[in-house]
Amino acid sequence: MTQAHENIPTIYAFWNNKGGTGKTSLAFQAICLYAEKNPTKKILAIDLCPQANLSELMLGGLANNGSDRLLTQQGLVPRCSIGGYFQLRLPSPYVAPKFSAADFITKPHTFNKELKDNIDLVCGDPLLELQSNAVNTLANNQIPGANPWISVIDWLKDFLAQVASEYDTIFIDCNPSFSLYTQIGLAACDRIILPVMADDSSRRAIQNAFSLVYGLKLPSEIYTSYAFATKLKAAERSLPKVHLIVKNRLTQYMGAASAYAAVLKAIETDVAKLMKSNPDIFTFNSNSKGFVEVRDFQTTGVVAFAKGQPFSKVKIGKQSINGHRVQVKKDYLDNAKDAMEDLVNHL
Repeated sequence: MTQAHENIPTIYAFWNNKGGTGKTSLAFQAICLYAEKNPTKKILAIDLCPQANLSELMLGGLANNGSDRLLTQQGLVPRCSIGGYFQLRLPSPYVAPKFSAADFITKPHTFNKELKDNIDLVCGDPLLELQSNAVNTLANNQIPGANPWISVIDWLKDFLAQVASEYDTIFIDCNPSFSLYTQIGLAACDRIILPVMADDSSRRAIQNAFSLVYGLKLPSEIYTSYAFATKLKAAERSLPKVHLIVKNRLTQYMGAASAYAAVLKAIETDVAKLMKSNPDIFTFNSNSKGFVEVRDFQTTGVVAFAKGQPFSKVKIGKQSINGHRVQVKKDYLDNAKDAMEDLVNHL
């Protein structure tokens, strides 16, 4: 163990309630690069998305049997995934039963040698969707003298209580939703990394994100007592802070005069106003410290994600992906590496 293990690990969540923002792609490359840059640190990745794309990437990608390997982990007894842990909690929702968190943790390097061996993984699981209704029902039960909602919200915290001291940094890849299992992840994290796209729906989505997590600008006071922030604060729990906003999948067409740039500028203006009115919800105090730009990974990303490779392992030139010939160009690969370097330097 490193000396840092004596401290409480920092927990980051990649999340946006809007799908298609490249959240999982960013999470995968950021976690891999962070592990490469910090070889003495131990890292835990938690895939809290029922699509489990992060897990498939870490276990080898589509071209290297990542999906089959994930199914193998889900087929173990106990089921080695976040769904397996939640399955354990369903009969005991309000008091943590006896369990070993290690039963639900996978070592990706065992399956995918392209990843550093200082990364551990709690695999994602489509079972989360099947469990969702039951989890909601359990959280909304009325029990005199108890708080069922906070007991369920603490499920991931109960899990991490066993293993957090073993890790320096923990990353959670959340589902693009605000379902209860997403709230469980957000309640367990310290810092949110929020990817946005250059379109009007992303501007609305980021406004919605601040409403959902922090209860800002709710359409009516009727919703206040039910808000995530209200219920966490009532239980004397701290809210996560927004640590980084990633302007993702930019292209060469998004110049200063483009409509895309206008949308991104509007998002920056919205955030600047919130920094003045609610500075406590950010870890940064200026846009220059809180925003990073990532251009579209293009073919480089296709190759990396098909093979479950960090950008450091992607080779330049022509190669075959699932029977198709593609070419990775040096300048595109360098651009992808530089963008991720900038992102990880902010962690």
